[in-house]
Amino acid sequence: MAQIDDLPPLRDVIRRHGLDARKSLGQNFLLDLNLTARIARASGRLEGITVIEVGPGPGGLTRGLLAEGVAKVIAIEKDRRCRPALEEIAAAYPGRLEIIEDDALTVDATHLTDGPARIVANLPYNVATPLLSGWLEGPWPPFWDSLTLMFQKEVAERIVAHAGDKAYGRLAVLVGWRTHAEIVLELPPQAFTPYPKVSSAVVQLLPRAESLACDMKTLERVTAAAFGQRRKMLRAALKSLGGETSALIEKAGLKPTARAEEIPVEGFVALANAFDVAKAATSNAS
Repeated sequence: MAQIDDLPPLRDVIRRHGLDARKSLGQNFLLDLNLTARIARASGRLEGITVIEVGPGPGGLTRGLLAEGVAKVIAIEKDRRCRPALEEIAAAYPGRLEIIEDDALTVDATHLTDGPARIVANLPYNVATPLLSGWLEGPWPPFWDSLTLMFQKEVAERIVAHAGDKAYGRLAVLVGWRTHAEIVLELPPQAFTPYPKVSSAVVQLLPRAESLACDMKTLERVTAAAFGQRRKMLRAALKSLGGETSALIEKAGLKPTARAEEIPVEGFVALANAFDVAKAATSNAS
């Protein structure tokens, strides 16, 4: 296995610093530095780019990013045990690695850089979906120009699914509302230490030039109702929203006999907007 830099192999780093992967932190370490370099390259051209990385652990992906020419990596790591290993990387790449010891769920990443950034991360499985949802919120275009993220393969398939696919659901609608997503790399359990029970996949998400006009909270509410009873027709599944369901569906230009899995992202956006209009009309009338 070829080395990508002059630092010690990750197995030695983990052993020397006592970095056993902890299930409570969703940790599974990727030790093959050739694979971490492939993940880095999957995010696109890296020279001169600022990258935000979440959950670097002992720094395998961090080293891959820096070796590929990233101008700066801002690494957010909750596990303080990993700091000494990351500081060794920082010393080997002077001025190019900033370490933030904090919980990524509470860090406002929009203020970490002066210009556009790229987010590249082998996300801890237990916080992957909440982190993704957070990066999809807020003003558009976003502070990032792409997301290249590793998930459990099943979650990745849900992220990139389209209407009619078995994996299509609320997450695919939320992602499709603001981005174009595709799986760019798959990894078997054996690539990690310890082995997870499932395969993993790297997903790249590119922001839509213009996101579809819609309130995110309303879109979440409408999709929760629709997919909460996904085998039912829309006219029945949406009753939990209250009001005149048939009129709502008609205003969105959809068929009341359609099921959630058949409705494309644009249809759910139209449904969410119709729901907001109806809610506002009801409020004004009262």
